[in-house]
Amino acid sequence: MIQKITCFLFVIVGQACLSQVQERSLFTGKIAANTSSLDGVYVINAQTEETVSTSESGSFSILAKADDVLVFSSITFKEKRIMLKPEDFSNLNFTVNLNMVMYQLQEVVIKRYDNINAESLGIIPQGQKKYTAAERKLETATALNATANGGGMVGGSISADPLLNFFSGRTAMLKKEVAVEKKEFFMKLLENMFSLEHFIDRLKIPAEYVKGFEYYAVENDKFTVILNSKNKTSTEFLLGELAVKYKEIIAGENK
Repeated sequence: MIQKITCFLFVIVGQACLSQVQERSLFTGKIAANTSSLDGVYVINAQTEETVSTSESGSFSILAKADDVLVFSSITFKEKRIMLKPEDFSNLNFTVNLNMVMYQLQEVVIKRYDNINAESLGIIPQGQKKYTAAERKLETATALNATANGGGMVGGSISADPLLNFFSGRTAMLKKEVAVEKKEFFMKLLENMFSLEHFIDRLKIPAEYVKGFEYYAVENDKFTVILNSKNKTSTEFLLGELAVKYKEIIAGENK
């Protein structure tokens, strides 16, 4: 009697499981997102734990029935859960919109690589002289460029442009431009190194004479060499000496 009851229960459970499997059909849909990469998203039936993944176009097919929950999971997109409705099975354009995961950086570290430059990368030869805009113009105007000339002298000919630039005064003008450019460079370097308050409060230069003192300082070749080394302590020491002399000049002019 017990064996008959056990067999009966197995039959009932088997029919229930078979009925449950038969109720599910192949459900087809697709995902959509603000990206062209839609493949590899996992689609999981939470009830049966069956898992499939989307194709390149975002399409997927999975066994499911109404009231099943589909879970869409990926490291690229936020997880989304959809409970299927009866009408979804007749929707030939069933689409699930996914939102991309936005990763926020907690800290950005900018690391300087001072030894990486055009020379270290082999773009330009080592030790090549660097020209400013004004120096480049002067170099071009004064260079004696020998050019090969088969119909002329042996070894080529020399351009007459440097001589013309010299006699026309262009060379002298370009030299002045280079000198002015250098002074402007040192003036900017000096102003970046010391504030206006330093000249007024520390060096006791009257406010209306500060700019004149800066020009006076950058006219001193010894000072510009130290200033260009960016050694603030040495620069400040020599600047103090120049300030004393400059105040004496101001006092003499105001007598």
